[in-house]
Amino acid sequence: MRTITLDLERMTSVSALHKYLRSALALPVYYGANLDALYDCLTEIAEPTQIIVPADITDNEKLGWYGEQLLQVLQDAAEENENLQVTVK
Repeated sequence: MRTITLDLERMTSVSALHKYLRSALALPVYYGANLDALYDCLTEIAEPTQIIVPADITDNEKLGWYGEQLLQVLQDAAEENENLQVTVK
């Protein structure tokens, strides 16, 4: 199983977040750098993958409400894709 631990320190803004996610999750070149595109890419993951999300992502003042939305998208994608597991630590 591939395990990816997200680093909150690399998520300093919404644009930095998407740039970081593209690299950390090895998202395709056509990734649209928004939550809808992220959901689409996550539901297409074909190998078992665990994403570990820092628990304080929803409290991060740099991301604001976007951190909550990101967590929801990750969890929704995990419900849709049996190869994806999201753990909040």
